[in-house]
Amino acid sequence: MPHDRLATLLTAKLDELEGARARKGHERVIRAVLPAADGKGPRFLLEGHGDKPYLRMNANSYLGLSFKAEMIAAEEAAVRAFGTGPGAVRFISGTWAPHVELEKRLAAFHGREAAMIFSSAYATMMGLLPQLITKETAVISDALNHNCIINAIRLAEPAEKQIYRHLEMDDLERHLQAASETCRRAVIVTDGIFSMRGDHAPLDRIMELARAYDPQFPENVLVVVDDSHGVGAFGMAGRGTEEYTASGATDLLVATLGKAFGVNGGYVTGDRAFIDYLRETSPFYIYSNPITPGEAAAALTALDVLDGPRGAELLAHLRRMTKLFRQGLVDLGLETITGEHPVVPLMVRDTPRTVKLVAHLFECGVLATGLGYPVVPQGDEEIRFQISADHMPSDIDEALAAIHAFGV
Repeated sequence: MPHDRLATLLTAKLDELEGARARKGHERVIRAVLPAADGKGPRFLLEGHGDKPYLRMNANSYLGLSFKAEMIAAEEAAVRAFGTGPGAVRFISGTWAPHVELEKRLAAFHGREAAMIFSSAYATMMGLLPQLITKETAVISDALNHNCIINAIRLAEPAEKQIYRHLEMDDLERHLQAASETCRRAVIVTDGIFSMRGDHAPLDRIMELARAYDPQFPENVLVVVDDSHGVGAFGMAGRGTEEYTASGATDLLVATLGKAFGVNGGYVTGDRAFIDYLRETSPFYIYSNPITPGEAAAALTALDVLDGPRGAELLAHLRRMTKLFRQGLVDLGLETITGEHPVVPLMVRDTPRTVKLVAHLFECGVLATGLGYPVVPQGDEEIRFQISADHMPSDIDEALAAIHAFGV
């Protein structure tokens, strides 16, 4: 069947993205990994670039667990025992022993009654918010929340959608007060760590506001947090933004297995009533295959590592490397955002210059992500660097030297 007219329209849309500098373009393909050696962390070989090694400073693998021998061995053993895939959705015959054990362990790790795993953290949020939002619910969301939260709210179609200024608690309280006069339920939703900037939500203050206004809503105020970049990378024990802010347990915590845990998949944890309800109602859970039993087994091993002495060592090293890099930017007279998370932005505040700096870093063998307008607001253009426990001081020095050579 011909589709030439539609193809022409789609091509025009791609040209518009190109013109707006919003097109992501081609994807670089990693074809091999060179193990850490000679005081340096791993290096990566890319398709089309021969044997030139690249230092990866744009990965979410904050603890470097995906390369650890015990992780690989755990997944391999589970694949041999259970096969390469689940073979069905959970409620038919796709629930395997590693899935159940992982959910128990995640709930215990976060001090909650129950947990459930999804195919990704994006699917988790999409499958969660619409089930908790009614035609009498106000959703109050941070202005810089992740795309998964934005789209989940759109899918939910709440009675009211309110956006509070980034991290501004007075503005959040203003929206809570207004919603208490019109809605029966309120859902405050926020990232724990904001992935573009590395700053964190003041969950302690958010929880205080939720408790203060809860009596004014017949169906309560719920706090939902997506801490995908925080869990495993933030806080002394790696329990994320809740731990760092001493907020106590939020009502529902969403996180990922695909970043610090080094595997794949997402999950939510909270009171059993919420989790049981979501198992019965969330289409992203009911009608989609879970992660593989092998991935679940590897995630269990990641929890063992993180919750033991090895995890404490990895987190301490990650904090040292993060501090070293952030201080290095400051010593070069460059602008960054204060914080302790391993997302460290270099604020360039100019789109063409951001593009040129990313290209320069690539020529120097450093992989980093540039964020220009309109992906970020004009004037907020940046290079997002992500530090890993795989990085060594020599890697940090190499990246800083490359930045310095550009003359930002």
